[in-house]
Amino acid sequence: MPDSFGKRQRREAKQKKANAREERRLARAQRDADRAAGLIEPGTPIGTPEFDGAAEAAAHELAEKARLEDAAG
Repeated sequence: MPDSFGKRQRREAKQKKANAREERRLARAQRDADRAAGLIEPGTPIGTPEFDGAAEAAAHELAEKARLEDAAG
């Protein structure tokens, strides 16, 4: 087995990670510039929670039950 086994793979992995870091840095700098210009709100963006099908089905079932009770009573 040669002494240099794996060096190319390690070098390519390090370069891939460095490229990813640079892309994140550029994106962060762009967001900071957008915040300074007032294009986006300051702070960490907080998204709305994603609802799965079970939660939506349960909410729909409760609403339907309430509607039927109102119609009957």
